[in-house]
Amino acid sequence: MSQHYARAGVDLGAADEFIARIAPHARSTTRPEVLAGVGGFAAHLALDLARYRAPIIVTSTDGVGTKLRVAIETATLDTIGIDLVAMCANDIACSGAAPLAFLDYFATGKLAPTYHAPIIAGIANACRTIGCALVGGETAELPGMYTGTDFDLAGFVIGLVDRDRLIDGHTIQPGQVVVGIAATGFHSNGYSLLRRVLLEEQRLQLTDRFPEMPASVGEVLLTPTALYSPLVAQLMTAGRIHGIAHITGGGLTGNIPRILPATCQMRFHWSRWTLPTPFAVVQRMAGLSDAELRTVLNCGIGLVVIVDAAFATTACETATAAGFAAHAIGEIVARPSNAEPIVYV
Repeated sequence: MSQHYARAGVDLGAADEFIARIAPHARSTTRPEVLAGVGGFAAHLALDLARYRAPIIVTSTDGVGTKLRVAIETATLDTIGIDLVAMCANDIACSGAAPLAFLDYFATGKLAPTYHAPIIAGIANACRTIGCALVGGETAELPGMYTGTDFDLAGFVIGLVDRDRLIDGHTIQPGQVVVGIAATGFHSNGYSLLRRVLLEEQRLQLTDRFPEMPASVGEVLLTPTALYSPLVAQLMTAGRIHGIAHITGGGLTGNIPRILPATCQMRFHWSRWTLPTPFAVVQRMAGLSDAELRTVLNCGIGLVVIVDAAFATTACETATAAGFAAHAIGEIVARPSNAEPIVYV
């Protein structure tokens, strides 16, 4: 080990120990396509293209924002990796793509193998859940960029879908039904607002009980983001899906229009969805209007799926069987000239 490098704040021995700790987690996620994964200069995947008539590669990258601060301040690092995988994999699920390979970028001021290893264990746990291989990543010790053991994360996912199964919203048309699928909580967006309202303005501690909830503030805020890939695969098997929106930054109002054709409008029946308690508490504490709430948080709806009216009941039943509450929350109508893409009724 270089003593000069160590004096500069980079511990190569800690990096070696960290890799040794996380390698078994990565290996536990392997798929038949993986020829070489963690440890080399690059991962190698051999695709069985005979399974696809016209394979489309679908990719996404994301992070978990200031939810990291809650994880750091509570020293609860075993679930933040689940959030990272979910934020990426849920995005490609909107195209109907099955996740194939995942990579992560992990940067910290001072690498502490025992302390930081649960992050990668969480990533591997999520990858196993959705059948995705964790094939590599980057571990960077950056003294001067981060304070102590504070860290940042980014994730990258590669998925595949056949061209004739690609979901891109172009078949959305009036008469179709909008199904809302429940979130597990705040997921990984809006945490700058949540931390300001709960921790700064209300002066709650992360160990305090969350108002009107049996769990602590920290526990509620760290509830992992739902992994929707397996459910989307089930829905695609059960019936035709015309569009999927992952409700992330920008909330309902910001994400649903991303999949709507210019000729279509979503009529959202706000009364059909019960706002979960944590969202209602934050709305009341912050004095947010319904309109503002819907532009910042997911409001308890993690995924919006647009289907034919005849498939709506089956879609809800499929989601419920998979453990997600689901309701028909709206319909697609013709969009009047110069009208907003969503109207709340």
